[in-house]
Amino acid sequence: MYIRAKAPLRISFAGGGTDVPPFPEQEGGCVLSTTINHYAYGTLRPRKDKQIYIESVDFGASVSYSLKDQLEYDGKLDLAKVAISKLCGKATSGFDLFLHTDAPPGSGLGASSAMMVTLVGLLKEFRRLPLTDYETADLAYILERKELGIQGGIQDQYAAAFGGFNYIEFFADKVVVNPLRLAPDIINELHYNLLLCYTGRTRLGAQIIEDQVKRYQNSEENSLQALRNIKRITGEMKNALLRNRLNEFGGLLHEEWQNKKQMSKKISTIEIDELYNAALKEGAIGGKVTGAGGGGYLLFYCQFDRKRAVAEKMKEKGCVVTDFAFDPLGLQVWRVPG
Repeated sequence: MYIRAKAPLRISFAGGGTDVPPFPEQEGGCVLSTTINHYAYGTLRPRKDKQIYIESVDFGASVSYSLKDQLEYDGKLDLAKVAISKLCGKATSGFDLFLHTDAPPGSGLGASSAMMVTLVGLLKEFRRLPLTDYETADLAYILERKELGIQGGIQDQYAAAFGGFNYIEFFADKVVVNPLRLAPDIINELHYNLLLCYTGRTRLGAQIIEDQVKRYQNSEENSLQALRNIKRITGEMKNALLRNRLNEFGGLLHEEWQNKKQMSKKISTIEIDELYNAALKEGAIGGKVTGAGGGGYLLFYCQFDRKRAVAEKMKEKGCVVTDFAFDPLGLQVWRVPG
């Protein structure tokens, strides 16, 4: 018997940064995002002994140890280690874990958090734990951000657990996921006009977020105002999307990116600015870097008759245009005969 799980990666349209503590506790944050058909995958194969073996295709790494061993978080497959430590404390048998994702680490699509959600999904099924989507997302957040101390926001775990188009609100004491009921013609037209490009450069999101938090805590006016503007823009983008005003949505995507860059000088780079400006010259209405910034994927909203020209320009400049589709489902877990 095998247990398999997959959790979708996400595209965050707006609100990133307002989900990073301490902003949600003090002013409340919100994010508009959707999940796509790129995933974090995991397979768990039970063993008859007390050994645990973990293999990650993405990192080309593996570890093996006994359930009796004291785990050390040393930067080698720590996401899996912390999940096993917290969820399998009373396990009586071992297992093998095989993990991989559809996007490179540091790409800005929330891959590490989707993997954390996948791990929680595998282990809750293995232990037959009755966790809701909210509990799964919250546990994944606690393990990644608090137990391991990995800098980042709250949105990715909830996007991966719930799936689909969501307007997610963050408060001092709770998170509220609001699924958006979008008509098929809105979803189809949005997908038709969006362009996702991989820059070929990964980024150190933790360093960017650390700089952003420091600026907020120091009450730097540019960063404070940018976060408040982004919170407002996120609500406006949600309304534009629901009302099928997609050109307005594209313009707000541009406005969000201009404000996001004010949160930290590390969010954009000379190369990213050149790519972005080149896309605008070819007819993109707006765009942004997905994730914390510094590299990863660029997302553009284009008029349908300019999308090809923008794509060709991005290819000319060394980017990889990436096909994707929206996925309405969040974490999925299933068993198969072994």
